[in-house]
Amino acid sequence: MTVLDQAGAPVAPAAAPRRRVPLPHLGERGGVVAAFVVLVVLASLTLDGFATWANVVNVVGANSVALALAVGSTFVIIAGGIDLSVVSMTAASGMVVGLLFAAGAPTALSVLGGLAAGLLLGVVNGVLVSWVRISFLVVTLGMASIAASIALLVADGSTINVFDLPAFGALNTFATGTLGPVPIVLLFDVALVLVAAGVLGYTRFGRAVFAVGSNPEAARLNGIDVRTTTLAVYAIAGLAAGVAGLVSVGRLTGASPQIDPSLLNGVLAAVLIGGTSFSGGKGSIGGTVLGVLFLGVVQNAMTLADISSFWRQAVNGVLLILAVGLGLVRTRAQRRERAAARAVGSGPTGTSGASRA
Repeated sequence: MTVLDQAGAPVAPAAAPRRRVPLPHLGERGGVVAAFVVLVVLASLTLDGFATWANVVNVVGANSVALALAVGSTFVIIAGGIDLSVVSMTAASGMVVGLLFAAGAPTALSVLGGLAAGLLLGVVNGVLVSWVRISFLVVTLGMASIAASIALLVADGSTINVFDLPAFGALNTFATGTLGPVPIVLLFDVALVLVAAGVLGYTRFGRAVFAVGSNPEAARLNGIDVRTTTLAVYAIAGLAAGVAGLVSVGRLTGASPQIDPSLLNGVLAAVLIGGTSFSGGKGSIGGTVLGVLFLGVVQNAMTLADISSFWRQAVNGVLLILAVGLGLVRTRAQRRERAAARAVGSGPTGTSGASRA
């Protein structure tokens, strides 16, 4: 039947809506997973020695420090902050460990001293950010300089060699030893990830971290202690720096006052590549692990391909910018989807209301 408009002219029938071809849903980290798989396959096919257990062990050991720092940084970034001092705190904590070993302290005391040093520096950050209300960028940038100076001052800028000290043997075994074919540090990494994921995903504190990062004022109105939560995440980042300092000293058989300057970029890039939102309120430990693995494999492939180490900082910087950019794209896309969903949901109501009028 032909439909006529008010003037009597025929009206063309409405075009049938185009059906969208369903695409497989890989989740927000699907692109990173796909890129990681492609990278591993290409490296396995083109680089000698890549697809070997010995190389896997090498990748795990080389990225254990970055993993510990990235796990701690995940808590801070989800809570809406950022910690630019984690690498410097790692150096300072490592130097404390070296000093204690050199002074003849037993292994347990040296380990606890390093962890306490990182925790203390993290608490200072947390107090200044949450209670004094200084910008986290200012606080952590200042702490980066302070911790770096502490690391240099405690031994006049020299590396403390602990290789031949009896108490160091246990820490060295932890960082470089194996249980059968499995590195001990890999077992520790798995335990660290499981504990962090459990705290973030299944505890009241973890829910508070997400709430504070999403909307601090709404979190406060819902009874969450925003100051204490903020202090706690910076303390966790400091404790993670202490752990990273232990792993670093154990692997290098010495406490160095200086650490790879590109490490911070790599840590932040790993967290953001893993899907943690730069603006807070969103992220996961699993995504951070994926980001660390992705960057670790990229660096390992560059080494095996004999690409100059001078390019590595550039690669980390590019990946950091891409990670932030992709995060912003994801956030804007989600906002558009939510706005479209609200418009669709309110459409029928508005139409029916107009008809009744």
